[in-house]
Amino acid sequence: MDIKQFEYKPLAHYSYTLVSESKMVIIDPERNPEQYYNYAKQQNATIIAVIETHPHADFVSSHLQIHNDTDADVYNSSKLNADYPHKSFDDGDEILLGNITLKAINTPGHSPDSITVVASENDEIALFTGDTLFVGDIGRPDLREIDGNMETKRKELAEKMYHTITEKFKNFPDDAKVFPAHGAGSLCGKGMSDENSSTLGDERKNNWAFKHQTREEFIDTLLEGQPFIPSYFSYNVSVNKAGASSLKPSISEIPFFENAISEGLIVDTRDEANFKKNHLEGSFNIQAVSKNAKFETWLGSIITPEEKFTVVIENKEKKNEILHRVAKIGYEKFLEKIITLPKDSLETSNNLNIQDFKNNLNNYTIVDIRNTSEVEKDKIFNNAISHPLNKLRDTLDKIPTDKPIMVHCAGGYRSAAGASILERKIKDVKIYDLSDQINQFK
Repeated sequence: MDIKQFEYKPLAHYSYTLVSESKMVIIDPERNPEQYYNYAKQQNATIIAVIETHPHADFVSSHLQIHNDTDADVYNSSKLNADYPHKSFDDGDEILLGNITLKAINTPGHSPDSITVVASENDEIALFTGDTLFVGDIGRPDLREIDGNMETKRKELAEKMYHTITEKFKNFPDDAKVFPAHGAGSLCGKGMSDENSSTLGDERKNNWAFKHQTREEFIDTLLEGQPFIPSYFSYNVSVNKAGASSLKPSISEIPFFENAISEGLIVDTRDEANFKKNHLEGSFNIQAVSKNAKFETWLGSIITPEEKFTVVIENKEKKNEILHRVAKIGYEKFLEKIITLPKDSLETSNNLNIQDFKNNLNNYTIVDIRNTSEVEKDKIFNNAISHPLNKLRDTLDKIPTDKPIMVHCAGGYRSAAGASILERKIKDVKIYDLSDQINQFK
């Protein structure tokens, strides 16, 4: 079976194509469809269908653009109630792709409208499980709480997930291949493996969800310790249910200015060293200097949907990359402009005397901005107060200001953002970022 996996590392997202007899199907595509178009050309294949396993919360899909560009049909569960042109793909439905037969099975649990795509060719079976079954874990059931009735919805979906895991996969053989929509690092689950695929037999042996347990034990384990839900997740679900606009027109009108300054909400994407030397007052340092950095996740966690903002980049060569990264989560709708900064006359951050901090820990208010689950597992400083980064803009007023404030995370990326958030609001006390020097205290 001709299967190709595409990975977008910052969101730990996997999408797929299947090709048979010069026809192609795409499963769970990311925002930019060009890579799928290029692959179709390489294979001399026509794209005939796009399948959405559910309306994704952590990224914007290009299913509607692919439909508009290629006339490919979009398939999803009828339970999704999608607003774009589509065909239902539920239990018993089939798509013929040359020698490959694609069938749908409804696998609710992560969402009420989740499906798994079962591809078969001769004796080979591949399961495209979306956010239902991951390698080593299963999808979280609490993302639809955004619609209200929180406790009811998470328990209801957890119960559905129990039925999905115990009943929906039981008739498939151990050698059926498992291809999930996410891997380690995604916030759509809590314990995913670094492996990008598996077999159903390996999951039955190693995945906690397949262990012998009562329904109550399963539900308790599933609900316990799920990571935070970024601000943008509910917005992305809505965008994906409606169908996102085409990428290039969406980003082409955003203005760019060199050697400029700006006011309002500002996201500075440069590395922390350059940011600390020279930045606009009140800007947030959400770094995008690495292709693997979790820029999209933290942009969509710190900046809420509908907030208008400006992006600062290092140089004009970064413009296209940043536009595409902002658009991965649909935030180009709120991006007012992109700028580079003048070389001088801007703000600087406080320089840290690490030796003074080491010798006088009690002279600082230490703010731990790691996730709650990280703090519960390992508190680095006994006198630190917990203010998770995703909530920091809402909770910073509770931070004491009678001492200098030291911000830390696990490695330095998040603390740069956290310190800059505090700098914007707290003016009468010095703010320090412990950065990667946190490693000296572990």
